[in-house]
Amino acid sequence: MTATAEHMLDVSELLRPEPSFATKPIVQFRDYTIDPTDPIKERVRKLYHEMHTQMTVDFVKERRANWLKFDKFKATMMEAVTKMSNFLDQSDPDVDTPNIMHGFQTAEGIRKEHPDKGWFQLAGLIHDVGKILHLYGEPQWATTGDTFPVGCEWGPSVVYRDTSFRDNPDGKHPVYSTKNGMYKPHCGLENVLMSWGHDEYIYQVLKHNKSTLPDEALYMVRFHSFYPWHSSGDYMHLCNEKDLKMLPWVLEFNKYDLYTKTDDDLPDVEALKPYYQSLIDQYIPGVLEW
Repeated sequence: MTATAEHMLDVSELLRPEPSFATKPIVQFRDYTIDPTDPIKERVRKLYHEMHTQMTVDFVKERRANWLKFDKFKATMMEAVTKMSNFLDQSDPDVDTPNIMHGFQTAEGIRKEHPDKGWFQLAGLIHDVGKILHLYGEPQWATTGDTFPVGCEWGPSVVYRDTSFRDNPDGKHPVYSTKNGMYKPHCGLENVLMSWGHDEYIYQVLKHNKSTLPDEALYMVRFHSFYPWHSSGDYMHLCNEKDLKMLPWVLEFNKYDLYTKTDDDLPDVEALKPYYQSLIDQYIPGVLEW
């Protein structure tokens, strides 16, 4: 597999049939149809409109400069996970329960099918912990939702692409509005400036605190919301060999992240904590800087 072809990979080749553990038909997940009469759909649409209007190169650089000082607070990873019991994701059309439940649902789904991969299970537990941004002042539109690169043309499969970017000034920029934008072809996603939100933040927290999670797990947490890439094949012209090597792992993770979502049959968080604390002690021990 090389990174020289324009469309070097058809992600559909990596997708598996409908998972047996899906909590509803897969066509009912991620329903972003516009329906002003549906309060949840309208809530989601408005959040993305605000995100896509204000998520510019300058905004992302400013938020990175602010948050990546890691001077906001200190907490263990389990303490941060527990804080997700106070967070409801306004961008998610599929569930309306505290985010801590989704973290444990994802982790337990992975644990059932990958019992020998503790690092994978831990990635499932912590992948959304970056949403702690909102509990410390960030608006939800700069915390949740799908991610995408800034500084280049928006991919065709970005949610609400044709309607919600109209007032984003980067769309009129002579460089940022072009296909490659401020990047070189096949520069690698590690060299791409992603929209600011929980994915990038938790990845940077893990790197700053010297987590020993493998690259596969780091890709999962950093790009799990990058649906235009991992589920639609957009932005392949920016990918390098490492990105393509990691893509199957991100897709494998996505099965559990998406299809274990349910407001019913919620996990017993307190009963599960000791097991996941043992994984945290192995890969992300101690008090972390956030």
